[in-house]
Amino acid sequence: MNNQVRELRSAQGWSQAELAERLDVSRQTVNAIETGKYDPSLPLAFGIARLFGLSIESIFLPGEE
Repeated sequence: MNNQVRELRSAQGWSQAELAERLDVSRQTVNAIETGKYDPSLPLAFGIARLFGLSIESIFLPGEE
């Protein structure tokens, strides 16, 4: 799955650690999501979308598996 998390985080001027704190996850989790090594759970995806004020579909896009 492709995502826009890194771009959205950078636009806010947040570090991975700052985003992780806002989402109540580890910095490693944020890194894994951004690099496509981990697909977030549905509750976490909703939390990310809510934090950025966007829909899940505008942040997470189906990618080639």
